[in-house]
Amino acid sequence: MATERRNKRKRSQFRWRKQDTELTLLALPTTIWYLLFCFLPMFGIIIAFKNFKISGGFLSNVFNSPWVGFKNFEFLFTSNDAWIIIRNTIGYNIIFIVLGIVLPVLFAIMIGLLHNRKASKIYQTMMFLPYFLSWVVVSAVGWAFLSFDKGILNQMLASAGSDPVNWYMEPAYWPYFLILLNVWKGLGYGMVIYLATITSLDSTYYEAAVIDGASIWQQTRYITLPMLKLVIVMLFILAVGRIFYTDFGLFYQVTRDSNSLFNVSTTIDVMVYKQLKSATLGMAASAAFVQSVLGCATILAANWIVRKIDPDSAMM
Repeated sequence: MATERRNKRKRSQFRWRKQDTELTLLALPTTIWYLLFCFLPMFGIIIAFKNFKISGGFLSNVFNSPWVGFKNFEFLFTSNDAWIIIRNTIGYNIIFIVLGIVLPVLFAIMIGLLHNRKASKIYQTMMFLPYFLSWVVVSAVGWAFLSFDKGILNQMLASAGSDPVNWYMEPAYWPYFLILLNVWKGLGYGMVIYLATITSLDSTYYEAAVIDGASIWQQTRYITLPMLKLVIVMLFILAVGRIFYTDFGLFYQVTRDSNSLFNVSTTIDVMVYKQLKSATLGMAASAAFVQSVLGCATILAANWIVRKIDPDSAMM
C-alpha cells in the first residue's frame, strides 16, 4: 500500500495541469527574449578565436575565418600598459562597490527617518534625477566647470587672485573627480532600492523598540540594518560580478580622451575601444570574453564566501 501511495504521489507531481499551461504561456515571451538576445549571441564567442573579417554574410564569415587560437588575447596581456589598465579597472571598481553600498544605505536610512513625507519625496527626486542624465550631458557640464579659458572653477580662482588650472592636463585631481561623478550619478538609484526595502518593513518592530526605550541609532543598528542585510549582500555579489567592467562614458567621455589623463582614466573598456581603431573584431571579442569569464568567476567566488559566512544570505 505504501508503495502504491508513493507511485501515485510521483505521478501527481509530474502530471501537467491547466495552471502549468497558463504559467508557461505567461513565461513564454520572456523565455523567447532571453533565447534570442542572451543565449543565441553566445555563438559569437568563437570570433575571439578567429581572424574575423567582414566580407559577406555574418555566418559565412564566422565559419570561413581562419582559427588563430589565443592570438587575439595577446594584446590584453602583452601591452606595456596592461598593469595600469588592470589597476585602474579593479581599483576604481573596488571604491565604487564600497561607496555604492555605504552611501546609498546611509541616505536611505536618513530619508526613511524623515517625518515630512513631502520633503522625503522631494529629496528622493532630486537625488534620483542625475541617474537619467547621459555621460555626454555630464561631460558638457564638467567642461563648463573645468574649462581652462571659461570654466567656472578657473573664474572663481581668478577672482580669488589665484592662477587658473588646466584641469584636463592634471591627472592628480581626476581620481577624485571620477569617483565623485560616479557616486553623484548612481547614488539616487541605489538609495531607492534600499529605501523601498525600508518602507516595506513591519512598523511594529520600531513601535516595540520605542516602547523599550531604544534610540534612533539603536533602532537602525538592531532593526533596519539586519533587515537590509539580504538586499545589501545580493547587490554586493552582483556588483562584484562586474568588477572587470567599467562605465565607458565616465572614463572616456567625461575625461574627453585627454592623453595627459591616460594613467588615471584608461580602463579595459576604454583600451578596447581605442584598440578597435587599428585592431580587429576578434581582439574586441577576446576582451569581452575575458571580462565575462572573470566576472563569472568573481561572482561565484563572492557567493561562495558569503555562503561560508552566512548561508542564508547567499544567492545560490
